[in-house]
Amino acid sequence: MTAMILALLAALCFGAGMITSRIGLRHDDARTGAAISIPTATLLFVIAAPFTIEFSAFNLTAALIFALVGLFYPALVTLLTFRANEELGPTVTSAISGTAPLFAMLAAALLLGEQIPPQAAIAALGVAAGVALLSWRPGTMTDTKTGHRPGRALVWPVAGAIVRGVAQAGAKAGLLLWGNPFAAGVIGYLVSSTAVLGAEQLRHGGRKAVSRAGLLWFSATGAINGGAMVLMYSALAVAPVATVAPVIAAYPLVTALASALFLRSEKISVQIICGAVLTVTAIVYLATFRTS
Repeated sequence: MTAMILALLAALCFGAGMITSRIGLRHDDARTGAAISIPTATLLFVIAAPFTIEFSAFNLTAALIFALVGLFYPALVTLLTFRANEELGPTVTSAISGTAPLFAMLAAALLLGEQIPPQAAIAALGVAAGVALLSWRPGTMTDTKTGHRPGRALVWPVAGAIVRGVAQAGAKAGLLLWGNPFAAGVIGYLVSSTAVLGAEQLRHGGRKAVSRAGLLWFSATGAINGGAMVLMYSALAVAPVATVAPVIAAYPLVTALASALFLRSEKISVQIICGAVLTVTAIVYLATFRTS
């Protein structure tokens, strides 16, 4: 039950981070936002490190795994998500991202030898279907100029979902050797910050000026997402990937509801209600199975 609570809190934070990043995107572009949010979280991790990490328990293999995970998540996942948003828009990207727990469980089975119960697989499918209902909008994959659906552009969000899922299994492998979620966060975010700042320096046309409002909102996003990562790693440290991944993937539910209540950018429709019910039902089913 502890892992479920931690995973739910992580999903809440990830969902809240999506809201603050949406507000930030009103002032600055996405790549600039990544170059602010990820280093902000890194700075907070470094400040907290002396108080949260027992360095006498340092494990080199685990540290290398955390660094490898950090290269892909959140750094590469962020870049893939940005490209998917450019090609397909945020709605389709979010819908496809909901398949991440399926890839996470497959990676956990192949890399860690985890046994994936049928109930966990059913819950993951339920979450993926619920997120798709929450995110999908008619015509969102249609090119407005040609009227065709850019099928090849699906590579970007699918790749993002795969990397996100495999990264969760990779983090679990490191946590089995060094079960400190803060150590995983510090090392992973240091590598991610290096990657996104390097990409920002190499961007065409050079770095763009940052607005004061954008700096504020993306810094808040970094702090929230950093907390979400610690909560997710804490859950992975005490529970299998099959328990944690489906719950984490439900964060678009938080985003959709918060958008409707606070940003007024989403209308509560039958489709959203059905998606919310399906997602919550899948999580409750998984929690009931795990605690029975």
